Amino acid sequence: MSQRSSLLFLVLCCLPLIVVSLRCYTCVFPSISPMDCLKYPQECPADQRCLASTAVASQGSLRLVLYEKSCALPAQCGLSGEKHAAGLNFSYHNECCDTDLCNGATGAAAPSWTGLVLSLIALPLVHIFG
Repeated sequence: MSQRSSLLFLVLCCLPLIVVSLRCYTCVFPSISPMDCLKYPQECPADQRCLASTAVASQGSLRLVLYEKSCALPAQCGLSGEKHAAGLNFSYHNECCDTDLCNGATGAAAPSWTGLVLSLIALPLVHIFG
């Protein structure tokens, strides 16, 4: 091996690995269907992927669909389960992707967006601003 190729080999071996971070959309706050969340691009840590999560709760004729986007550890990807919030039980499902801003798509709008949901949201606002 020539001195030049030896030097090149040494330089290449000693360079730190270049890790390119993935950029994902993150919601400022979760959104309620049919609206999309207010999202902005965020650089994720190198070991994370882009997450899009959908949570659905039903109570009588009320159907509430929440969308959330963020960076996530691979262990959170593909998970489904239950979580409790605002007095409702939500069934959620997490989906992940591996390309820049791949979690930007809006979920399908829920057909049962009702006045009851609007009143549940507006009631606390009336007390705050009323």
